[in-house]
Parts: sequence; structure tokens; C-alpha cells
Amino acid sequence: MNTVREDILTSFLVEDQARFYRLAYSYLKNREDALDAVQTAVCRALEKQDSLQTPEAMRTWFYRILVHVCTDQLRRRRTVVFLPPEALDAGSYEDPLPEDGSLNRRVEALPPEIATIVRLRFYEELSLKEISEVTGWNLSTVKTRLYTGLRKLRISMEGAEE
Repeated sequence: MNTVREDILTSFLVEDQARFYRLAYSYLKNREDALDAVQTAVCRALEKQDSLQTPEAMRTWFYRILVHVCTDQLRRRRTVVFLPPEALDAGSYEDPLPEDGSLNRRVEALPPEIATIVRLRFYEELSLKEISEVTGWNLSTVKTRLYTGLRKLRISMEGAEE
């Protein structure tokens, strides 16, 4: 059983690594930090695979680990260092955000708990129930925060069009 679970987990982690990077990048806004966060989350998942109750819960279980790693990294940050664009490594991962970044900037401007729900719902396509499991918030809280975030984004977008 343990090797079957490990094989399923390994396959999941390998197949969806680009999605994990994109989510981590949406939090951390830095290529290296996002890659580190994904690597840390993968290591934690492998270490704690016995806590995974069923393979069906793997997606929300891993996203919970990744979101916690990202928020921990954000808490530990003390200073922000700005680098000129020419100093950045192009690397094998592309910036996953849209070219103009206008929508992403608006999502970033939302309160953190609302931005998390918007990212998980629309960037990662998690259901509201899965978001509830990832964040630990009850389903009605997730719905309220999602609709609040969407309303704020709509108002922000309409204000930009005028």
C-alpha cells in the first residue's frame, strides 16, 4: 500500500509541477523563491505522505502544503531587493503572469485571504469545496470571500475603463 501511495504521489508531483510553480510564483513574485517553495512543498509531501488519507484528497492536501510554504516564506521576508530586468535569469520557467499584468495587479491589491481564494479558484481551478479544504475555512466563508473579491475586481476593472 505504501509503495502504491508513493507511486501515485510521485506521479502527481511530476505531472503538475508547472501548476505548482505558477501558484508559488503568484504568491512570491520571484522565480527562485517560487522554485524553492515548490521543492520544499514536495519534500514535505513526501515526508508526510502517511498523513494522506485517500488518493482522491491528494490535490487539496498538496495545495494546502504549498500555500503554507509560500505564506511562511512571505512572513520570513525582511527586505525587498529590486533588480534591473537585465539581471534576471531567463531560466527554463517563463513568467506565468500576463504581459500587461493588469488583472494580476488587481488580484494582488485584494486582501491576502481573498487573493488566495481567487488564485486557487481561477488560476488553479479548484472547486469551492477544495478551496475550503486547502485553506481550512468553512465553505460559506470561502464563498463570501470569493464573491467579495470578484465584486472588488469588477469595480476595479470598470473604473479602469472609464
